[in-house]
Amino acid sequence: MQYLNEDIWFPNVNRASPEGVLAIGGDLSVERLFLAYKTGIFPWFETDEPILWWSPDPRFVLFPNKLKVSKSMRQVLRNKNYEVTINKNFRAVITECALLKRSGQESTWITNSMIEAYINLYELGYAKSVEVWNKDNLVAGLYGVDLGNGVFCGESMFTKENNASKVGFITFIKNTNYKLIDCQVYTNHLASLGAEDISREDFLKYL
Repeated sequence: MQYLNEDIWFPNVNRASPEGVLAIGGDLSVERLFLAYKTGIFPWFETDEPILWWSPDPRFVLFPNKLKVSKSMRQVLRNKNYEVTINKNFRAVITECALLKRSGQESTWITNSMIEAYINLYELGYAKSVEVWNKDNLVAGLYGVDLGNGVFCGESMFTKENNASKVGFITFIKNTNYKLIDCQVYTNHLASLGAEDISREDFLKYL
């Protein structure tokens, strides 16, 4: 594992551990974060841990043309009980994602420093949020990094109502022109929507 200093660089992703850990340390500056995403790397660590940088193999992704929408989910979408917006309240979405309790995690990986770092990305146009509203209540959302090359790197999502996060995700995918959605690592939730594993080598070709 490579230890990073104040210089903004990363080792070759092929040096990542079998688990996908590539480097430790550095900072969460806009310059370093954007370089990371452009080269297939993302930060993932918990409170009180040093910054860990990952590039897993395989990589979990969704091709928008392979998006799966179940019959029951199509009915939810037709009911139009929710309003979906983009970039209406980035801070609220990332804060709700940080507050979400996840199985197997003692603390959140969306630390205060991570929140501020991604808000910096958002303010420069490199990050997006998707909000799902039930009347005036924010009930679900997701955020991620837009690389400007047809790839959207999803970071996290939350929901307070059944299916609300799926409404946001599906609506976002169907109304954008991305060629690839980076989901990073496997989850049952995203697999049910059509996400799949591809090799890190193939993923880097899309970048």
